[in-house]
Amino acid sequence: MSMIGTRVSDLSNELEMSVAELQAALSDLGVYVAGPAAIVEDAACQILRETYGKGTNGKVVEVTPNFTLRELATAFGIQAAQLQKKAMDMGVLVAVNQRLDQKVADSLASVYGYKLRIKTERKPITAPMPHKHRSPGGGPQPRPPVVTIMGHVDHGKTTLLDAIRHTNVVEGEFGGITQHIGAYQIELDHQGERRRITFLDTPGHEAFTAMRARGASVTDIAVLVVAADDGIMPQTIEAADHAQAAGVSIIVAINKIDKPGADPERIKTQLTNLNLVPEEYGGDTICVPVSAKQRKGIDNLLEYILLLADVLDLKADPHGLPVATIIEAQSETGRGPVATALVREGTLRIGDAVVAGLSHGKIRAMMNDRGERLNKATPAMPVEILGLSVVPAAGDVLQVVRDERIARQTAEQRQQVSRLNRLQNVSRVTLQDLYQQIREGAVKDLNLIVKGDVQGSVEAVVGALNRLEVTDVRLHILHSGVGNINESDILLASASNAIVIGFNVKPETPAAAASEREHIDVRSYQIIYELTADIEKAMKGLLEPVYEEVRLGRAEVRRTFRTPKGVVIAGCYVMDGKIVRGANARVIRGDQMIYTGKVESLRHIKDDVKEIAQGFECGIVVDDYAEYESGDIIESFEMQAKNL
Repeated sequence: MSMIGTRVSDLSNELEMSVAELQAALSDLGVYVAGPAAIVEDAACQILRETYGKGTNGKVVEVTPNFTLRELATAFGIQAAQLQKKAMDMGVLVAVNQRLDQKVADSLASVYGYKLRIKTERKPITAPMPHKHRSPGGGPQPRPPVVTIMGHVDHGKTTLLDAIRHTNVVEGEFGGITQHIGAYQIELDHQGERRRITFLDTPGHEAFTAMRARGASVTDIAVLVVAADDGIMPQTIEAADHAQAAGVSIIVAINKIDKPGADPERIKTQLTNLNLVPEEYGGDTICVPVSAKQRKGIDNLLEYILLLADVLDLKADPHGLPVATIIEAQSETGRGPVATALVREGTLRIGDAVVAGLSHGKIRAMMNDRGERLNKATPAMPVEILGLSVVPAAGDVLQVVRDERIARQTAEQRQQVSRLNRLQNVSRVTLQDLYQQIREGAVKDLNLIVKGDVQGSVEAVVGALNRLEVTDVRLHILHSGVGNINESDILLASASNAIVIGFNVKPETPAAAASEREHIDVRSYQIIYELTADIEKAMKGLLEPVYEEVRLGRAEVRRTFRTPKGVVIAGCYVMDGKIVRGANARVIRGDQMIYTGKVESLRHIKDDVKEIAQGFECGIVVDDYAEYESGDIIESFEMQAKNL
């Protein structure tokens, strides 16, 4: 056997399969072969021999880990009810959606003449086949620089970009804080020619560190904005670290030079502590004083960006294989999944079949940052793309493939691998086990479900929550996703005893009803640090719960009754509030409390009731207390944990 591979025709004869059947089997593995003379790699041959070899007589079936009875029945090609009855004949009661024990599954498989094999993670043996209509071009050509605006919150990053674009982004942001990554391209004259610059505007709040890091990873030049009157701040240091780790060149924009107390020289001195030595001090870091508010120094900043881009000699092949990076993605009503992509190589065109992470599709429309429709997008151009099957994740690589069939197959394979990874990595624990651990003080858990308006917001919230640290409390984010809070989220929270957090989204009508029915705490926020502050309080509350007494009502004892079994009933009149069966109660005589217990029984005339309201008469039994006197007050109350 060849060490390189085996011809399709030879493997077809060996496995007693037609060439078409073999091609279909290979396609399931992400391997695409043209015809009988094509060579199949040894890795793929081994998998096919294990699955379809003569030793198994074709009776091996593959199932995913943690498979259910329904999934096993589907693999056998029979009805789930039929397999369920067969399990009952074997003395095993199992629901169709219940996961099967391996021994039981093996026994059922043997009854039908099958042998089970658990699917394991397989990496694609070949990459997605590229689009073939691309014509070879003249090689790499100069492309616009990609510039990221970075720095501390409120140091003027968005205002600076506003000055560059002559638009006003900041007014549409809550609290004046940028919530999402934006990608924009400007065009200007430089030494007699038209030049373009692409800007990425990353959020400035420290909780969006992950988004800022992602922005630096796809950029060529980072503009680090520092307020001249404020100086270097913690987020400034983080931004510089991310830019340096990504290996990008840094230009420092010393902003707010028009403000009283502005001291650009002090900023330059502080920069040396970040390994950013200004040119005036013998280093290679360009420092440009600007006033974004008064639009001063903007032209100088743009000139320096283009000069640095020329030094970096930035190039890309517009005729190469198209590759782009997803900068932002969200689902919009009436438009479906919408992704902002930055083209890295090649040229994206309307009609291209693409795959991005777990998403696939055909580009139906492309728009630039001004909303203008485009037929193609060249390197370093940010575009909004419509036509994907689902919302991709920010940071996913978008690739153009030969046709939609290959795009769909590649995405489905990735989805299967992702699902297998989730199933294999989830450690399942029963509620009894979890409750016992909490009772023993071994662990305390706060479960969360996070939903946001766009992928970047979700990543930012998850990143901020994961950085919260409270002794002996473990925070679990059970699920995070894009879109409004739906009923499925509420059901998951109910089953997991979780809190649902929404960032710039609200519960849908069925979800709101379900949250009331299931008593699920749903909280919506528009400012991220308010969200993290509330969750931190909740985590600390788990450790030291603070309870407060809430009075429910008072009843006056008018007379007493004794049942044949000796139980003393206090005949009462409810003076205010309500008396609730099962609630705490205290008996008060004069100014002194003489007994504390629980309302064991509550009757109105001859009926047992759960509660009795003001103005009604009732019979009350408080534990086994029997020493009532006329005029005693029975006060009903409950202890409630204080809200966040």
